Amino acid sequence: MTAEKLLHGIQEALVIMRTKNCLSWFRDALTFSALLLIVPSVHPAQEANRIQLSSPALQAEQLGPQPPCGKEAIPPYPGLDEPAIVKSWSKSDFGRDWTPPACTGWTAVGFTALVTIVARFRDTSGAEGLLRRIGAISELTGMRYWSTTHKRWQTLIVDAYALADVQPGQRRADFTPDEMKDGKVLYFEQVDNLSGKAVYRMLIAEASPNRLVIDIENVSTMRYFFVPVFHPGEMQSIYFLDRESTNVWRYYSIVRTGKNINALIAGNESSSVNRAVAFYRHLVGIATDQEPPAAR
Repeated sequence: MTAEKLLHGIQEALVIMRTKNCLSWFRDALTFSALLLIVPSVHPAQEANRIQLSSPALQAEQLGPQPPCGKEAIPPYPGLDEPAIVKSWSKSDFGRDWTPPACTGWTAVGFTALVTIVARFRDTSGAEGLLRRIGAISELTGMRYWSTTHKRWQTLIVDAYALADVQPGQRRADFTPDEMKDGKVLYFEQVDNLSGKAVYRMLIAEASPNRLVIDIENVSTMRYFFVPVFHPGEMQSIYFLDRESTNVWRYYSIVRTGKNINALIAGNESSSVNRAVAFYRHLVGIATDQEPPAAR
């Protein structure tokens, strides 16, 4: 056997092994990390299964996500005691090169996964209380979600902590509301159950008594078994929290992975939805592993 044929045979064997043994793990590694810690005082009517997915008819009518930036939100907010609306957008809705709304501040076009969640919730702590929850990075540790690959509840976030600066490993106490002012940039590190450790940047885009806008993205490369799965800036999330009345807030989030991420982790829509919903449940004080999951 020639050296060329031997090399070709080895390459084929590696492809087969990776396909059989790692594909499900990569697909399940579509991480929606770097989401916030907003755990307000929850009204008893907010039950764990109060989640609804957008219908195909609703999806067909919409041109793309529209956060509450001087325009009506798309998808629209549900009623106060209605389920949160969770929508996973398809590239067929508006093409691979979707342009994010200007108020997100995102400049890259397109996506691999795009999930929005809109809801109303009750909270008595005010903007300061919400900021305290957002800044409590350590409370992400132990968050669970439903793995559609393994068909069981699993820990999503193994560890999470605030950083003194962008350098990894420089742990500090959770962020306080006094630190979280307009334009402030903070950093934290998070260990995902599959894609490992990464550093994230959190921009406090707006912080007032009636409106909070928080923008988050990864600033370090995320790897799985030393293989890059997300390069810097390929995992983004943004949150709009608007006070509707004294004790009622509106919640709108967009979570996006870039269009050039590793192809092996793309295509598992149910996993993307469940990860996003796990964070939403955490945000509103619902047990993240409460039955039923949003998607099986």
